[in-house]
Amino acid sequence: MVNTLTTAAPCRLNERTYMELIVPYVDALQNMLYRIEALNKDFSRKYQNDPIHHIQSRIKTAGSIDGKLRRQQLEATIENARDNLTDIAGIRVICHFIKDIDWIVNIIKRQKDLIILKERDYIRNPKPNGYRSYHIVFGVPVYHTDGMDYYPVELQLRTMSMDFWASMEHRICYKKEPRQPMAQEMLVEEFLGYAKQLEEIEAQMERYCEGHSR
Repeated sequence: MVNTLTTAAPCRLNERTYMELIVPYVDALQNMLYRIEALNKDFSRKYQNDPIHHIQSRIKTAGSIDGKLRRQQLEATIENARDNLTDIAGIRVICHFIKDIDWIVNIIKRQKDLIILKERDYIRNPKPNGYRSYHIVFGVPVYHTDGMDYYPVELQLRTMSMDFWASMEHRICYKKEPRQPMAQEMLVEEFLGYAKQLEEIEAQMERYCEGHSR
């Protein structure tokens, strides 16, 4: 029996159009990755400590770009993607503690050739479901033979506990199998509690590390 619920609409971005779109975003992504990795290495050399645990990066697939434009009721064109999407290129920086996130954000903001396009602090102002992360979109300069343009790269900065919570919440709370509304509400409430517990544990760990570093 065919499950029609999982049948996706065909992607309207062909391979040629997709590649034409993403080339400068790949360049912008590599530019930002180099900056972040250089900062981490410099910090490590000076203080014998790495603020970053690991880094993940991605370029949205053609299907993902197409789907997001559909949800905005826009035609899947290069122009619409460039004008309406700021997360085609994305980097996730996983740190040990919140102070590491603050340090990275503050020092990258001082780089004068970057433009801040969007900024959301979900660490100090968590989402209602308990989600915590720091989101910032930078306009990154990309040079061509005929000039320079800025392309957005979205940075998400989380601690390891925030990343663990977000991964589990996405995997468990948003599974494709349907649930009864009450069961879903209870699960969301449970994960809100887990988020608060992890926040407390993380704060205790940070105090412990600060005490032993003196």
